[in-house]
Amino acid sequence: MWQLFLSCGMANLPKGSKKLLNAWAFYDWANSVYSLVIASAIFPLFYGALFRGAGIEEIEVFGTMVRRSPLIFYTTAIAFLIVSIISPILSGIADYLGNKKFFLKFFCYLGAISTISLFWFSLDHIYLSLLAYLLGLVGFWGSIVFYNSYLPDIAHIDQHDHISAKGYALGYIGSVILLVSCLAMILGHEFFGFESEAFPTKLSFVLTGLWWIGFSQYTYHYLPKGNKADGPLTREVLFDGFNELKKIWRDLQKQLKLRRYLGAFFIYSMGVQTVMLAAAYFGEQELEWGSDSERTTGLITSILLIQLIAVVGAMLMARLSSKVGNIKALIFVNMFWILICIYAYFIVTPVQFYVAAVFVGLVMGGIQALSRSTYAKFLPETEDTTSYFSFYDVSEKIGIIIGMFLYGYVEQLTGSMRYSIVFLILFFAAGVFLLLRVPRNLTN
Repeated sequence: MWQLFLSCGMANLPKGSKKLLNAWAFYDWANSVYSLVIASAIFPLFYGALFRGAGIEEIEVFGTMVRRSPLIFYTTAIAFLIVSIISPILSGIADYLGNKKFFLKFFCYLGAISTISLFWFSLDHIYLSLLAYLLGLVGFWGSIVFYNSYLPDIAHIDQHDHISAKGYALGYIGSVILLVSCLAMILGHEFFGFESEAFPTKLSFVLTGLWWIGFSQYTYHYLPKGNKADGPLTREVLFDGFNELKKIWRDLQKQLKLRRYLGAFFIYSMGVQTVMLAAAYFGEQELEWGSDSERTTGLITSILLIQLIAVVGAMLMARLSSKVGNIKALIFVNMFWILICIYAYFIVTPVQFYVAAVFVGLVMGGIQALSRSTYAKFLPETEDTTSYFSFYDVSEKIGIIIGMFLYGYVEQLTGSMRYSIVFLILFFAAGVFLLLRVPRNLTN
């Protein structure tokens, strides 16, 4: 394993090579299982079952009683805070050393091994268990930073859109295959020789980690190591990532249109990303499923439904924006999100949750794709698009930190996640207001 970790691959393919591009895109197939199996579907079910089995809703952490959902939301926020801080530093070091592959591997293995260790997640060892969950998140999102940074190195500009879409498609297909396989193993536990759903549920974490490590080897074999920069590793090099972010911040002061749009995105993205990360926990905790098997089947079906509808939603959103413009389309979608949040407050049955999943799917993929493309359209004439998108990504992560913390805090205060859902309305309402302030006729 150590030799595998240190290996730099044996291939040396030219930029734009079809085999190189396919190898890069295949990492989506490898790592997307984490976001679907762990972050969205099976782990939330397992986590809720632990507390239900113990007959408790709160647990003592660092001398304070914390409800189960806020506890995992706070952990998630801390993980994103760590990634936001270390990513700019490590990106600068990686560029200087010319070895992005090392960091990509490091975070991949950190995330995958941490995911495997979730097999031993227990309330009796809550600190170690939460640490494993936190490191899994750090590993996943940390690897994404270096994975995305490879795109300009391995693909020509006219290849970016196509190969990015291919990576997304591979990730979707791979993650759905593993999720359905895990679901079959859990629901058919007797057929596979397991006494209950508990063991195959935990086994899903092991399979996710092994899938992530195993399939990523194809990517590592072909990705280039990179070129080492000249000169010593100075403080300027070390903090180059932060310096780039500061530079973009200063440049934004001269670009009214982009600045106001980014402010709107920062606010409504808090709501969007929080829904994505918290939806499974809401469905697991707040609905009347009947039995554990019905809860498992229903929740995973809902997640798959969101994934399928999101593809259609993205296409519809692209058509809407072509007719009314990006800003008007985003205003419409934010208003639709407000209606979804109001509806979610009242749902209690699985059927109602399925309806909500359809609505969420319609706007989930669309608002993400449209937000990013709108940002790209508003960028000034510059060759430094990488720094601008780094700023965009950091803004999104900071939004996740704030959104997850506030979502958990509201539930901790009120005792119900339904009030947290209503609280999200403020994000989307503010998003509408700020989008209305984006100038229509200015080029900057």
